[in-house]
Amino acid sequence: MRVKKQVYKPVHKIMKIGIVCYPTFGGSGVVATELGKGLAKIGHEVHFITYKQPSRLDFFSENLYYHEVDIKSYPLFEHAPYELALASKMVSVVKYEKLDLLHVHYAIPHASAAYMAKQILKTEGIQIPVVTTLHGTDITLVGKDPSYEPVVTFSINQSDGVTAVSEDLRKETFGFFDIKREIEVIPNFIDLERFKRQKKEHFKLAICPNGEKLLVHTSNFRKVKRVEDVIRVFYEVRKEIPAKLLLVGDGPERDKMERLCRELGTCDDVRFLGKLDAVEEVLSVADLFLMPSEKESFGLAALEAMACEVPILSSNAGGIPELNIDGETGFVCNIGDIEDMKEKALFILDDANLLRFKKNALQRAKEFDISEILPLYVSYYQKTIETTLAQI
Repeated sequence: MRVKKQVYKPVHKIMKIGIVCYPTFGGSGVVATELGKGLAKIGHEVHFITYKQPSRLDFFSENLYYHEVDIKSYPLFEHAPYELALASKMVSVVKYEKLDLLHVHYAIPHASAAYMAKQILKTEGIQIPVVTTLHGTDITLVGKDPSYEPVVTFSINQSDGVTAVSEDLRKETFGFFDIKREIEVIPNFIDLERFKRQKKEHFKLAICPNGEKLLVHTSNFRKVKRVEDVIRVFYEVRKEIPAKLLLVGDGPERDKMERLCRELGTCDDVRFLGKLDAVEEVLSVADLFLMPSEKESFGLAALEAMACEVPILSSNAGGIPELNIDGETGFVCNIGDIEDMKEKALFILDDANLLRFKKNALQRAKEFDISEILPLYVSYYQKTIETTLAQI
């Protein structure tokens, strides 16, 4: 997927934007937070509405506001009704902060809560446009569950604007749900000021004292990420050349992966680092990034690696091939094809090829810099606001 170039015209009207997201380390929460920070930097007023302060919103800015959703627990409820509390908070923030637009990330339950808030506000004569961004598992996993599918379909159709982070996700949404409105593809982005190769030679020397090649994988260690494939590819690569592997993140599969390393006898060359905030420091010393996922709507972790000049060895799942250009920024292999991944990894890691792949990875990442993608969102917001107001 090549990002459409768009001339950015300065915004005449400063917008007040409400952003609703999951405040966690997951891709959708990170993208939503970085988007809000980027919008605030160019003068817009951004209000985050969520149950906990987003992990990357740990600083003061005159244009950034945080509104916590207070979830009351009552003995009557087995599970606290978060969606109702969220809708009520949206109503309050829109009304009293005079927002121009609500941007909800992840369809469940944010889009349906936004619809409820919109209807309540309408009874008070307030029209609030709602943009829903689809990130992936809200469509590919959770949304397809029969328990949620009717609500997801309705919420998307009732949104005033809908975006998806990849063309593949857009097609999958149309393929599975009865969607009546257009979906705009606006890809994820990266802040190249933060994600860039740092001089960490001492770190590299500590991990690879004998000049070994360093492979890296970051994920939430869920089955869908196929961390076992990462370890098996590394096991095969290590038979051919001296290599080390760093695994960043944590999750349900970690114990199983640690046992696998013991079985394969790779413990001395594999390190489990757990969750890290400054993942760019690890990426700065990597020679190859592995992403063998069986589902991946975009592959934000791969983009972060590319920004740090790391080639990508990935599966062909979902939207990854739109980011990782086969033969240029790395290679794209069939899901689960360990032998092919091993061969492609060795080709990239060959000193005759490695520098070329690293340069290509950075050039590709530059196409997804926040300065390139932010204007697409601003333009889409303005178009959605104008269209909604014209219908009143």
